[in-house]
Amino acid sequence: MTKIVFQETVVMFFLFMGMTAHGSTEGDLPVQNHRLAPCPDSPNCVSSLEDSEKHSIGSYRYEKTLAEAKAMLKQVFGELSRTELVQEEEISLHYEVRSFLFRFVDDVEILFDDATKTIHFRSASRVGYSDFGVNRKRMEEVRSLLEGRL
Repeated sequence: MTKIVFQETVVMFFLFMGMTAHGSTEGDLPVQNHRLAPCPDSPNCVSSLEDSEKHSIGSYRYEKTLAEAKAMLKQVFGELSRTELVQEEEISLHYEVRSFLFRFVDDVEILFDDATKTIHFRSASRVGYSDFGVNRKRMEEVRSLLEGRL
């Protein structure tokens, strides 16, 4: 029986990998010219600057200074597992988040608009088609962790 379970697991893994053969690449990232890259057609991306229902998600607002808001966001992301800050600029942050099982990389790009006190972001899987809502859930978790702190 365990041989059958193992075989089914291997088949499911390769089916999954076949379904995930396309997605964004690191070259599509990070923030360039104070803009976030658009989401691809696949549903494995959310962005506060997208209009389509499958990609759109609300931005974050802050009342503190830019430096304080940025520090708070860095603190919150520091609390998330398998998350690494890979690039920091004056008005942007870029994180890589690795999945637990297969170590797939998701990129989270954050852009601060201090004139409107708004934090825009894009969270996207580098590979694959569907992320089963992981990017959206992550950014909603960040929203709840930031609540009352900005």
